[in-house]
Amino acid sequence: MKTRESGMPVEATWNRFFDPPAVLSALGLTPDCRDVVDFGCGYGTFTIPAARIVAGSVHALDIDPKMIDAVRAKAKAASLSNVNTCPRDFVAEGTGLPDGSVDYAMLFNILHAERPGTLLAEAYRVLRPEGKVAIMHWNYDANTPRGPSMAIRPRPDQCRN
Repeated sequence: MKTRESGMPVEATWNRFFDPPAVLSALGLTPDCRDVVDFGCGYGTFTIPAARIVAGSVHALDIDPKMIDAVRAKAKAASLSNVNTCPRDFVAEGTGLPDGSVDYAMLFNILHAERPGTLLAEAYRVLRPEGKVAIMHWNYDANTPRGPSMAIRPRPDQCRN
């Protein structure tokens, strides 16, 4: 199930929106986190920096095979052997990861999906005890120049809950 359109811009524009290492640090990703799952890895904006931080693996999942190919190429170019890419409809099929297998789950700009509860339940299922779910989403502001429509954009309190 392809996630509802988010208004994600081309990669060059997208990359100007974030300082991925600073975002990951602010959201608690540390070298103590062994394994990570990136739900909807897209261009690999956070996948590649996460792989440079953690000692374990980063499981990069996306429904779009072109995004998976791009992330795979970036990991190879960066000589990162700890990025596991997988084209996957994780909303419909889950991640395919075992229960309690990751320390950190990234749900970045994806909770506008038709079934956000399904994504959160899957993140919880694959987390080890004391694992972290990191959530970031488009600003809940109609003046934000990009992002999904306000009708499907989660509010900050919904993301926290």
